[in-house]
Amino acid sequence: MATTSEDLRERRKNALDNCDRWLSGRRVSVPDQLRQLAEVATDDQTDMYGSGGEVAALEQEVAQLLGKPAAVFMPTGIMAQQAVLRVYADRAATNRVAVHGLAHLLVHELNALEEVHHLRIERMTSEPRQPRPDELAAVPGKLAAVTLELPLRDAGYLLPTWDELVVFSESCAARGVPLHLDGARLWESTPYLEHGLAEIAALASTVYVSFYKVLGGISGAALAGPEDVIAEVRRWQRRLGGNLFSLFPYAVSAREGLRTVLPRMDDLYQRAVEVAMALQSEGFRVFPEPPQTNSFRLYAPRDVDSIERASIERMERTHETLSYSWQPADVPGWSWVEFVTTPNTLDWQVDEIAKAFGELLTR
Repeated sequence: MATTSEDLRERRKNALDNCDRWLSGRRVSVPDQLRQLAEVATDDQTDMYGSGGEVAALEQEVAQLLGKPAAVFMPTGIMAQQAVLRVYADRAATNRVAVHGLAHLLVHELNALEEVHHLRIERMTSEPRQPRPDELAAVPGKLAAVTLELPLRDAGYLLPTWDELVVFSESCAARGVPLHLDGARLWESTPYLEHGLAEIAALASTVYVSFYKVLGGISGAALAGPEDVIAEVRRWQRRLGGNLFSLFPYAVSAREGLRTVLPRMDDLYQRAVEVAMALQSEGFRVFPEPPQTNSFRLYAPRDVDSIERASIERMERTHETLSYSWQPADVPGWSWVEFVTTPNTLDWQVDEIAKAFGELLTR
């Protein structure tokens, strides 16, 4: 017999299939997506094993955006970061890497750094905030690399201030250890940091960026850095099975995201701040307050089954999708969800969004 949670998951899936308006991500059929790719492709030649065509053009664009000598396109960010940290470990002749305890590298990757590459993880902190230079200094001995996730998603999309980021970068340089940025959402971090992509990337040796999140690409990531490091990363890409025969559909969609969505980051951030303020007036809580990127955590004073049911009922009635599935919060009787501001969100009025979410607390 199905549980209440299973029933709600099935109802949500069915409701999603019938929605025609989305506050965040938009569902696009496979034929429509393929037609869109054909319309925006700029190179008639396909890449071969990641060389040439749209892939080469994308790598050049990313290197220029981040102010780095070279970049490599990868099927996944997990592979990109495994590869670069392995390169650093081999070069330094030590397997110790300093990481935040809530980093994606540790929380969502099945312990890959240790299981696959035998790296030893040194946690600077596991507190829901960015790590401090004194916490890095407290990690003794030789390190192969230090990583920072910008923003730290599992802490609530948290960023350091620009000054804090500069000081942390300087502390890595003083110690003689390369700083690697997990910038899966680096595109979204520039408004809060009030500095451009190249300025942020200049504080680190290497940077990883993602294309399928707010940019709306099919999938894929890129790693940018010195030419010699990127050349070694390409070898690990091959060893890890990421050197696909062709990657051009991913590269085409990534380039389109850079062209059409990246210029709107300031608008997305400003809308997130406006929506967060409006939702608090409806009885919700947001974290951080105000948001530091286009995304934040939204907390509701209702238990998860109650608000999830209200959310699904609204989807069934209006054919509109407001959010992902709600999750139980640490406080009993409360629940939370990630609110992600995308270009779709800009098509909604702020008071319309607040009213829609407000219904979830009153029904």
